[in-house]
Amino acid sequence: MQSQNEYLWQWKCKFKDYINLLMIQETPPLDWLYEVFKKDGVYKCHGCFNEPLFCTECCRTQHQRHPFHHISQWTGSFFQETSLMKVGLHIHLAHDGTPCPSSTEYSSDLFEWSDTDEHIDHNDYPEGTSIPLVADSDHPATTIVDKSGVHSISIWYCHCPGALNLDMQLFQAGLFPASFTRPKTAFTFSMLDNFLLDNLECGTSAMNYHSKIRRLTSSIFPLMVPNRYRELMRTARQWRQCKLYKWHGFAHKNDEPKTGDLALFCPACPQPGINLDRSTGMATQLDNTPSWLFTRTLVMDGNFKAEHLHLVNPSDEVSLIDGLSFMVGDERYKSHLAVARDHVQKSDCNNHHALEATGIGRCACAWHGCFVPHSMVDFQKDGISQAIMFYDINCQYNKFLKDRITSSMYLSIPIGMDIISGIGLWHVHGHQDSCYVWIDREIMETLWASLNIISPSARGMGTPHRKEVLDYQMNDSNFMKMIRITKFFCRKFKEAIQGAAESTLSFQNLNKTVQPAMVILWEAEGAVAQANRLEDPTAMDIYEVQLEKGKCQILLLLIWS
Repeated sequence: MQSQNEYLWQWKCKFKDYINLLMIQETPPLDWLYEVFKKDGVYKCHGCFNEPLFCTECCRTQHQRHPFHHISQWTGSFFQETSLMKVGLHIHLAHDGTPCPSSTEYSSDLFEWSDTDEHIDHNDYPEGTSIPLVADSDHPATTIVDKSGVHSISIWYCHCPGALNLDMQLFQAGLFPASFTRPKTAFTFSMLDNFLLDNLECGTSAMNYHSKIRRLTSSIFPLMVPNRYRELMRTARQWRQCKLYKWHGFAHKNDEPKTGDLALFCPACPQPGINLDRSTGMATQLDNTPSWLFTRTLVMDGNFKAEHLHLVNPSDEVSLIDGLSFMVGDERYKSHLAVARDHVQKSDCNNHHALEATGIGRCACAWHGCFVPHSMVDFQKDGISQAIMFYDINCQYNKFLKDRITSSMYLSIPIGMDIISGIGLWHVHGHQDSCYVWIDREIMETLWASLNIISPSARGMGTPHRKEVLDYQMNDSNFMKMIRITKFFCRKFKEAIQGAAESTLSFQNLNKTVQPAMVILWEAEGAVAQANRLEDPTAMDIYEVQLEKGKCQILLLLIWS
């Protein structure tokens, strides 16, 4: 296989040929040009494969199903950007692309724009500047924002009796209207999907994505392209809500989602009614399984990089999925804070220092790293009677946890629920030795990495908008875990089989070197420690290495003294 540098050396030899061919494509073939240019215009489509050339009629008919392609017209010396609207292209709604039989003229659809704010002063730009968007009084244009750019399209609505409203006709055609009464701006579904994917994978903000769309439309004068940034932010929120309702099965029925219903959870953790039988409290198709298989292992942590600025008019904000996904409902959370008493507890762990900063707190399953819907799992469901909870300062946080929950009217722990506390391995080194017995998972640190990409752009958003962005990001994180978990488990299972065989062999070799009486004693001590470790953490001290000072060291101390 050739290296990168070897390919680049080959490219240096071929560069002249490639650049010459690129310039040849800027001019139409002479034989085709002489034949067509005398009777009609010559158009090049930059969206069709191989950028074919068309006459006016062919360009119009070929793009009836591709209205968002960019075209250029040959002026005699160069190709100048133009619009498909200038070649007579119209989009007819509700009749499979054919004109509505009840519509005889287009004047009834002429009205003032109601969904945009235009502030373009054309005096700031030189005369004769080509603007891709066109405005024809005979055929009023609708601004369509696609992932290929901003387009000016002539749209003919259906006026048959019983026809849908104008905004619903646009939506039915795959165009999301920016307003509902007199829409003159719409976003294609593919563009909204592309933005949401860019936002998830690359952390692209709405402002940067919209700026890219304007530059795709006009690379020379992007500021002359209509600004639809505010409309994009609003429409993207609405599109997120539509997608979540559809994905989670609430689009085809009248049932309203409850808290956490618009969120995915870990497919491997026990979920009553999904992979856990409610009636028997046992996982489906499994018999004689250990109790730990039905225990949820959770880890909690705070992210102090996800800051949020104060709002100017918080009362004017509208929430679309408040409390239905991962973030806790705003009203219930504020009600809890209003009655909760903030006591400063003196820490017994003098090696640990907590940070005081703004951010978000989150809970995830410790084994597979999936965010828990609605902040904390709903333990009221049958089949789960034990939970293992990890937190960086659990040695202090867990001391009076039950007292705090008992005194709150918004928090509760089901009767019979056992909560086992633990501390993550990465943070435990800042604790005292007595805290070491709770060492385990530290997976939350990896989950914050993806959220930290999007957190800066969400810093100045309104509270509902910010929650929806973070909810969507966490839901996507769980989705990617879900589709990759099978391959992940197969790889881990093979590694576990190999590791278990190696560990068994090493243990057998070590066990042969110990007297049988000591083995029996150690096994008994280990069983007692495991049985008492929840009530008495010091029971695990038997696993600590016990070293005694040697006689030589004592002798040296006596000599030096």
